[in-house]
This record gives sequence, structure tokens and C-alpha cells, in this order.
Amino acid sequence: MSGLAAGATRAVYEGLRRHRDERWERTNHAGRTVDLYAGPATTVGAVLGALSAGAGARERGAAAVAGLVAGACGAYDDVNGDHRRGFRAHLGALRDGEVTSGAVKLFGIGAAGLVAGALLKERPVDKALAGVVIAGTAHLVNLVDVRPGRAVLTVLAAGLPGLRRGSLAAAPMGAAAAVAAADLGERTMLGDTGAHALGAVLGTAFAAAGGRAGLVVHAAGLVAAAAYGDTVSRLAGSPA
Repeated sequence: MSGLAAGATRAVYEGLRRHRDERWERTNHAGRTVDLYAGPATTVGAVLGALSAGAGARERGAAAVAGLVAGACGAYDDVNGDHRRGFRAHLGALRDGEVTSGAVKLFGIGAAGLVAGALLKERPVDKALAGVVIAGTAHLVNLVDVRPGRAVLTVLAAGLPGLRRGSLAAAPMGAAAAVAAADLGERTMLGDTGAHALGAVLGTAFAAAGGRAGLVVHAAGLVAAAAYGDTVSRLAGSPA
């Protein structure tokens, strides 16, 4: 399954590189122009890998919903995003009648997390906790995507323990591994598309494998990370 995720990611990435689109190019922290094609490529790879996993139908469906919606919301932000950062800024704009790309991500990924959580769990409390874990993991991976390789390495490191509890985590790991060299080599970036999609599928793997106590711990940690998002991003951007 990780092999399928990696292969699909590479195929989509190479295909997109043949058709340059300036909307999918950015200037990175070092002033280099890099593409964002790793984002849609890892979204496709992670979702296809999850659909081929040995997990149950509900787990596969939850991962597909979470990954596709998170990737789509991230893509909208990559193409139409503005300079505003943080929940407060986007919610403030929403109060003034402006729907920012950040608000689209907030509500879109949050809703997808709750739908995926409802597919995974039976009890209402567990459904809600699973939703927080899925959306929160998507947000966390995006928070650390501030320097080359940070988000990719986070997905690989965070997913490794989950491989012993189920194969679903292998999907985002395979997709991330497929673009790791290009990301670290500053030829591509995950952008919001890839960071959110990888995080959402990884979060689904966490939620699927966890009981209530585990969900509570994961959810609490992710809420804290979101509350101190600027600090998390600053630490992730520190020199290795």
C-alpha cells in the first residue's frame, strides 16, 4: 500500500511538472522559485494508498473523505489565499462578511473531519473526538510546513508508530516519502494542499486505531498546538 501511494504520487508529480502553471509556483524562504506540485501529487497518492489498505471499508472511506476534502480546501488556499494568518484573522473577516480562503479551510476541513469521525466511531463523543484528531492533525502538519522537509519528516516520524497498529498510516507515509528528496532539495513544496491532505489521512489513521483515552490525549495535544500555532511554526522553522 505504501508502494502504491509512492508510485501514484511520483506519477502525478512528474505529470504536473510537464505542464507549468505559474499559479502553482512560489518563492521559498531562500528566494528560490519552487513548484507546489507535490501538494496535489501527495493528495492523490495518500488517498489511493488508503483506499487500497487492509483496513475496513469505513476506515478507507473516512481516509478518502478526509484526504480529498482537506486537499481540495488546501488547493483553494494555495491558489486564492491571502496574507492573513491565524483563526482570529479569518474569523474576524468572516464577521465582516468576507469569506477568506482560511475560513474555507477551517470549516471545510473541520466538517470533513467530523464526517470521517462519524464513519470511524459509534458513540457521539468518540465521533467528535475523532473529528478533532483528524482536522487537528491536518492543521498541525500545515503548521510545521515552514521549511524544506519539515512537514514530510513530521508525517514519516509521526506515522511510524502507527504501522504496528494498522496499515492505514502507511498511505501518507508512502506519499510523503515519494516527494521527500524533491522537498528537501528545494525543488517543490507541499503547500497547503499536500500538508493538509497528508495530515488528514494520518489523523484518520490515528483516530481509527485509538480508543477514547487515546483520542482524548491526541485531541488535547492538537488543540494546544493550534492555540500556540505561531510558536509551533517558529520552532519548526528553527535551524536543524
